[in-house]
Amino acid sequence: MTTLAHPYDILLVEDDPADAMLIEGALLDRGVPRAVTQVDDGVAALERLRDPDCTRPDLIVMDLNMPRMNGHELLAILKDDLDLRTIPVVVLTTSGAPEDVVGAYKRHANAYITKPVNLDGFVHAVHSIDAFFLDTATKVPYPVNGHGAG
Repeated sequence: MTTLAHPYDILLVEDDPADAMLIEGALLDRGVPRAVTQVDDGVAALERLRDPDCTRPDLIVMDLNMPRMNGHELLAILKDDLDLRTIPVVVLTTSGAPEDVVGAYKRHANAYITKPVNLDGFVHAVHSIDAFFLDTATKVPYPVNGHGAG
């Protein structure tokens, strides 16, 4: 697999440290991101995403089964938020249940991948998203006046 022409920042929302290390390692080994930032759940992800001092990620990779705020809830909030909805989202989870898959796509996930994952297949999905979204998506800057979406 080749290195992307435009490496980018990924927010990894994953509560399992072993899975997070595996995912981050697979991406870095294959030359995908510039930086991977990991948080443990949806609440921490939203706090980071809404913090004007934090780098806005180019891609979010998230699990569905997490404490405090699960991936279903986070995805719904992301796609309803005018400032965050343009960030592509890959759902990476153990659930292959049809209602989870359909629910994620109804909430506008860009890809749905089940664990255990074929790492090359996962990286291929990220590359496919890069080929379209990261070259064409309009990034909405954080508001200057300090009033974010909420």
